[in-house]
Parts: sequence; structure tokens; C-alpha cells
Amino acid sequence: MNNNLDKIKLFSLANSLAEYHLDKVENEFDLNLGRDPKAEIQKKDYYLQFDSNFRKEAKYMAEHYEVFYCLEKSIRGLILELMEEKYGENWWEEKVNEPIKKNVKDNIKRDEDSGFTIRSEEKIDYTTFGELSQIVTGNWEAFDVLFKRGQRSFQKIMTNLNQLRGPIAHCSPLAEDEVVRLELTVKDWFRLME
Repeated sequence: MNNNLDKIKLFSLANSLAEYHLDKVENEFDLNLGRDPKAEIQKKDYYLQFDSNFRKEAKYMAEHYEVFYCLEKSIRGLILELMEEKYGENWWEEKVNEPIKKNVKDNIKRDEDSGFTIRSEEKIDYTTFGELSQIVTGNWEAFDVLFKRGQRSFQKIMTNLNQLRGPIAHCSPLAEDEVVRLELTVKDWFRLME
């Protein structure tokens, strides 16, 4: 009887040791060996062919991308809503300057010519982040009630966000200081509307 109990203890210890070493391998090589049924869905087969440092960097940057994605989508939606509310359905034709409209027209044409699915039905989704700022400042009377801290504060925060957007949008890691700056600038954005 003692012999069976010892075998069970030994099996349990060996299992724990194996799990410990598998955890280390998964962490070191950024792998998911599928041992945890609650773990996130396995990445596509080709994903593991990428350098492990790139995968670690991507995982690190994913959180910042998500924050900026949500922020930018909400800014675009806010502009759409407030411009339509203030100027009506034809706000794009009447209130957006010609260089922006030309750039958007070119971007839409490029999308259509690509043969891929077009990104949006909304023209504002074809503007650059900097152009969003130009639309707001060029039509400040539609936004001054929302952005109580004024146009200079808005421009400063949008400039900072545009600077931070660069590495995120172009697959470069954010330095630790820039992560802090992103967090503070996003807080500044929401403070603009207090």
C-alpha cells in the first residue's frame, strides 16, 4: 500500500515539475502549447514562424494599439456627430477645406482600385489624424461647447496624440516614457471635455 502511495506522490511531483518547465518554455518563447483550455485561441499556424522577439513586441504593443484604435474611432465619431448636428447632412461638402476633400477622394479611389473591401462608407474615415484636427479647428464653433478648455488645448493634445500615433501605427515599439505619455495624453483628451 505504501508503495502505491509513493508512486502517486512521485507521479504528482513529476507532473508539477513538468508543468513548471512547460510554463517556462511558453513564457520564454511566447508560445501557447494548448495546455490551458481557458487560454486565448491559438494564433494562426504561420504566426509562430515570426521571430519570438517580434511576437513579444507585438503583444506589448497590442494594448497601446487597442487604446489608440478606440480613441481615434471615438474622435472620428464625435466629429461626424457634432458637424452634422451643427451644419446638417451636407457639412462635408460645405465645411471641409478643399485639400482635405481632395486627399480623401484620392484615398477612396485608391481603395476602390485595390480590389479589396473598402474601409468605410464615411469620408471622415479616409482622413489622416492631422486632418481631423484641421476639420475641428476650422469649424471650432461646432466644438467649443464640448471642448471647454479652448482651441489651443485641443490642438496641443491632438498634436501630442498624432506624435504618439506614429510608432503605434507604423509597428515600432513605444519607449517606456512614451507609454506614460500616451496614458497621460489620453487622460488629457478626456479632461478636455470636462
